[in-house]
Parts: sequence; C-alpha cells; structure tokens
Amino acid sequence: MSRRVLVVCIGNELVADDGVGWAVYQELRRFELPQGVRLVFLGLGGIDLLEELDGEELLLVVDGVQLGAPPGTVHRLGWEDLPQAPARPVSGHGIGVREAITIGRRLYPERVPAATRLIGIEGRCFDRLGQGLSPEVARAVPEAVGIVARLAGLSLH
Repeated sequence: MSRRVLVVCIGNELVADDGVGWAVYQELRRFELPQGVRLVFLGLGGIDLLEELDGEELLLVVDGVQLGAPPGTVHRLGWEDLPQAPARPVSGHGIGVREAITIGRRLYPERVPAATRLIGIEGRCFDRLGQGLSPEVARAVPEAVGIVARLAGLSLH
C-alpha cells in the first residue's frame, strides 16, 4: 500500500518570482502520479490550504520564499523549521503554512497530515505584475521538482 501524499504548489504565475510554485506545478503535472499522491495548485496558500487536506501522511508545500539566501536557493524545511508569519491580527490573509496547519489541527485534526515539509525557492522579486521568473529562480525549478518527486515517490523516468 502506498502512502498518501498531498503536494501543494502555491503562487501567482503573473507576479515575477511568486510564480515559481506554478512553474513547479506545471513540471510535476507531467508525471504519472502513483495511487495515493495528489497534486494541487493554489493561487494563494494560507487558510485555503485547509480545504485540500484529507488526512494525508505527508504534505509537501512548494512556494517562493524570502528567507535571506541568494535567489534560486532551494530550501527543504521540516515542520520545526517552517517560518512563522509576522505577528499581526489574525485574518484569512497573510496566514502561512505553519499557521494554517496549526489552525487545522484544532478544527480538523483528522484531516491534518502527520508530516509537513516546505520546498521553498528563494526569490528576488514578488511585486512586479506581468514579469516572469528571475533567471536564478527559473534555473532552480528542476531541482525543486526533483526534490518533490523523490519525497512523493514519483518516478523521474
């Protein structure tokens, strides 16, 4: 029996490096997904993520990040390393993966995955509408795809 995995790619393909989740999603769509693996694209993450959870063992989230590394760096972060959203009043906007899963554990504990990992691609620009990925981020897409494929048990051939 295969393990249940949810791969969620997040981003806005119309806004520079925020589109990296879309780029990874497009590449992952080429794979034949084994039974138990689901691939989803979300234009926005946060609270929308909760609607996709269905008790998977592993949640893999792919998103553009700004953690201070050079653009194009691919981060592999476990639950304990996930960044927290800055302190501010709670709303449906601006909630990160960690906050969404924490809320999900309270509201829908049976739907929340046992393990969560973030594959974050360090971006340079997240505020230019109509601009594509920066060259460094575009070059990182195959590495991110490979990491997701290995973690999700996808065949690379």
